[in-house]
Amino acid sequence: MAVADTPRVTELLREYAQRTALRGGNPYRAKAYARAADNLAALVVPLHVLIEEDRLTEIPGIGEAIADIITKLYRTGTHPSLEKLRKEIPAGVLELLTVPGLRPEKVLKLYKDLGITSLSELETAAEQDRIKKAKGLGAALQTKIVENLAIAKSGKGRLHLHRAAALLEHATDSLRKARPELKRLSIAGDFRRGCELVADLAIVAEAAGSGSVIESGGLQVHLADRKHFGAALLHATGSPVHLDQLRALADKKGMRLEPDGLHKGRSVVAETEEDIYRALGLPFIAPELREGRGEIERALKKKLPRLVTDQDLRGILHCHTDASDGTETLETMAKATLKRGFEYFGVADHSQSAHYAGGLSLEQIKEQHRQAERLNRKFGKDFRILRGIESDILADGSLDYPDEVLDGFDFVVASIHGRFRLDRKAQTERLLRAVANPYTTIVGHMTGRQLQRRPGYEIDVEKVLRACAKHDVAVEINAHPWRLDLDWRWHQAALKYGCMLSINPDAHSIAELDHMHWGVEMARKGGVPAERVLNAMPLADIERYLRHRRRSFARAA
Repeated sequence: MAVADTPRVTELLREYAQRTALRGGNPYRAKAYARAADNLAALVVPLHVLIEEDRLTEIPGIGEAIADIITKLYRTGTHPSLEKLRKEIPAGVLELLTVPGLRPEKVLKLYKDLGITSLSELETAAEQDRIKKAKGLGAALQTKIVENLAIAKSGKGRLHLHRAAALLEHATDSLRKARPELKRLSIAGDFRRGCELVADLAIVAEAAGSGSVIESGGLQVHLADRKHFGAALLHATGSPVHLDQLRALADKKGMRLEPDGLHKGRSVVAETEEDIYRALGLPFIAPELREGRGEIERALKKKLPRLVTDQDLRGILHCHTDASDGTETLETMAKATLKRGFEYFGVADHSQSAHYAGGLSLEQIKEQHRQAERLNRKFGKDFRILRGIESDILADGSLDYPDEVLDGFDFVVASIHGRFRLDRKAQTERLLRAVANPYTTIVGHMTGRQLQRRPGYEIDVEKVLRACAKHDVAVEINAHPWRLDLDWRWHQAALKYGCMLSINPDAHSIAELDHMHWGVEMARKGGVPAERVLNAMPLADIERYLRHRRRSFARAA
């Protein structure tokens, strides 16, 4: 007989993961438990069925050992190892692990040396300057804690896009196997809207004669029959503000927007999403735009852009190889890019000041350029390696190599990787000087944020965007799911000032080339059309564009 249901088992397994991390030892063990807990949270098949049929190992990330732990947690509500771990650390200490940048060993020190057992006590200790005075902790950690406490509070329960995608894919596959009578399955919620962090995992499924919602941990499955599927998908997608504005528009037109469709009198006059928008006098509004930020007004005026798609992108820029901190050779990364149907691969390894990331020396640059030339002869005219560099922006705003070295690159991504704590004016001036450098082609991850890890540094974004437009410098949409920077909320300003944007994966491996999709999602959410995306240019056009930029500043010099 079960003692714990699925949400409780998920909670216990997550606690097991946190306590294992605090115990020390192999860090991958704790991460494996945490990943298994995330997958349990999106489970659509009843846990008891998987246990009874010995199918727990069908869940991604769950092998025999973790399956045994889950079974014990389900049947007894605890586990012998968990009980031992509970005797070592109070429950409140686990809260501290939610603060970005607080590693388990520091959490233990905060508990053992300062007696901190909760987030509120941590906040108080920081306010009282107790952390910076403690040996082995210090002022830098205290500053980081103060900055990141807000992230810990606001980010609770939200998933990065790539993690949400994996959970929803598994949930959808499981639903299809467990409920073969379901005819259609569509992902909804924050994920369908392309939110950079996903709070609600939602799926809409077509089921005969149904209008119910199944809740399983962090997942909601909305069941709707064929007639009401479109309306259910619209409501499950949101956002609440967008739906409120649609309802207000419907009221003005003498109609009512309800969860089962658009009504006029007693009749349902529209069932599908497309029909609902059409009946309200609107074109279909892409899910990514549905945030209540003027999209309905623009739609009424027929001013919605044709948003960029994955298929619009013709090449990849800003990627790393094993020459710096990537995992693969230049040739391997280029071939993987070609295999994905792209026309060019822009290598941009780290520059010489990035010692922590194997930044390239002058001799290494020459060798990489020789490799690129040799490979380009092999690839022929239909695919090309573009020779770039991700140059550190130094503290004074200068780039990391002298002009004669920068002149040898096809393009330069200028990025900040240190001195994040400069004040807003100094940091802005630093970026402005880098943007004004004629060798800068793209500004990389402009604000330096890492989602749920650290906030961005303080800059005047509008001033930097205006400078980018003035100097013909593209603004990166860094597609790494931990960055997604520049934030989509700034994309309209970038377009208004006349900036081009560049959707870059910041890939350090073959798998990370596919991060491009998350960058496209952000661009779509920001209302970016393909014609304003640098790497939507075909090979001949981007080579012409890069040559033109070089000639222009050569003449100016």
